[in-house]
Amino acid sequence: MNLYAPIIGLLALAAGFMAIAIFLSTIVGPKRKNKAKYEPYECGVEATPQPAGGGRIPIKYYITAMLYIVFDIEIVFLYPWAVTFNQMGVFALVEMVLFIVTVFIAYLYVFRRGGLNWD
Repeated sequence: MNLYAPIIGLLALAAGFMAIAIFLSTIVGPKRKNKAKYEPYECGVEATPQPAGGGRIPIKYYITAMLYIVFDIEIVFLYPWAVTFNQMGVFALVEMVLFIVTVFIAYLYVFRRGGLNWD
């Protein structure tokens, strides 16, 4: 249990900071209320009503986000492998090469389909 004391202390410190910040923001923060404050903010552009049926949303933003997530997951798997490379042997090398080839094939597929073109 002695090993977890710094982690528990850090969590308690973070929770205390959070509680103090929320409490102080209610006391010190401005209390001016108006109609514009409660409307949704869309990057400085006046919000427009949605057309019937919801309208079409460009999918390229979501595809880019999904590619970032795939890349991020790849790094999460590559980092521990790189740290313990000398201890794992040839089997781990073959497995990581197969993993990288699989991700590379996915990127090639996205590239050929035009998913990386930003029109």
